[in-house]
Amino acid sequence: MAVYLDHAATTPMLAAAREAWIDALGLVGNPSSIHSDGQNARRMLEEAREGIATSLGCDPIEVVFTSGGTESVNLAIKGLYWAATGRDAHRRRILVPRGEHHATIDTVEWLEKREGAILEWLPIDDLGRIRPEAVEAALAEHDDVALLTVLWANNEVGTIQPVAELVAIAARYGIPVHADAVAAWRHVPIDFAASGLTALSVSAHKIGGPLGMGALALSRRASVVPLIHGGGQQRQVRSGTQDAPAAHAFAVAAAHPVAELAGLRDRLIGGVREAVPSAILRGDPVDRLDNNAHFTFPGCEGDSLLYLLDAAGVSVSTGSACQAGIPEASHVLLGMGLDEQEARGALRFTLGHTSTPADVDMLLAALPAAHERALRAGYSARVPTLER
Repeated sequence: MAVYLDHAATTPMLAAAREAWIDALGLVGNPSSIHSDGQNARRMLEEAREGIATSLGCDPIEVVFTSGGTESVNLAIKGLYWAATGRDAHRRRILVPRGEHHATIDTVEWLEKREGAILEWLPIDDLGRIRPEAVEAALAEHDDVALLTVLWANNEVGTIQPVAELVAIAARYGIPVHADAVAAWRHVPIDFAASGLTALSVSAHKIGGPLGMGALALSRRASVVPLIHGGGQQRQVRSGTQDAPAAHAFAVAAAHPVAELAGLRDRLIGGVREAVPSAILRGDPVDRLDNNAHFTFPGCEGDSLLYLLDAAGVSVSTGSACQAGIPEASHVLLGMGLDEQEARGALRFTLGHTSTPADVDMLLAALPAAHERALRAGYSARVPTLER
């Protein structure tokens, strides 16, 4: 029996969302058409928008459907940056904590290379937490900041970030804040209106919805420059024919009862520590995602453990990055102060709506032998591939 413990990469589509999607595929009509078929599609689309808005705690008009989390992040960061520089060419600095997802890192580095953005890399602590005092110091020092972008919760080590404190600091300086909540949504309470955020990115396939669908919650007061032009749909923020069936399935997933995972996560953490006493839990031990258990295993490669566990029928992740075929240790762990060798021994176990105690038991049964073999193999030149 195969065990899937990589729900942070993608989680199986919920049966209710899958059925809703299949049924909706029979709908005929472009939501922008004014005939009855088009208006039926429009009705489905807007009801889905209302459902996502309810889940995120925002107004329906603030929900912009996208192709996924990566596009949402790109739209938020590039759009807010271009809007800021359009108002004031002096504002070219982007505050970016170390440890962000590559959707953010690659976006801001593109802006630096192509658009002349200035990147201010902010430190994270040894638990992977963004330091509020570093945000305060950067804003006090520089008057050219265009925006701050942060993860709501770190997608690798699971640490929940002090979003409210960060937004409050930025608000004192009138700086917009974007949060990547792809890993956090449905695992921590999110209320966009109460948060004070300018923009928030989410993805459907992380919560049991369809692949290729996401959303950006964008404050009605915010101004962004769009990435895609041609039609002016969605407040002219994101043009293009909207996928009503996928949006419908997305909303069904967003309304589905949240799985209770904290107890199973703690059972997994305790079991790993018992099976491999040398394993080190990374990330905040308390303020962490309810589905995340991230460890480093001294003396062995994370990818060796991954392959050995996979051979035993257990799918897990390294949570590390390999950009353009160039091996790298996890930038998150390096930012937390680990050296490269320590960082190469990482494994991330993430739970989801299909996870059971039997899944955890199977992992714990397979782990000691896999760890022993990985220790014998030691370190090599191989480093894991990119996984969210």
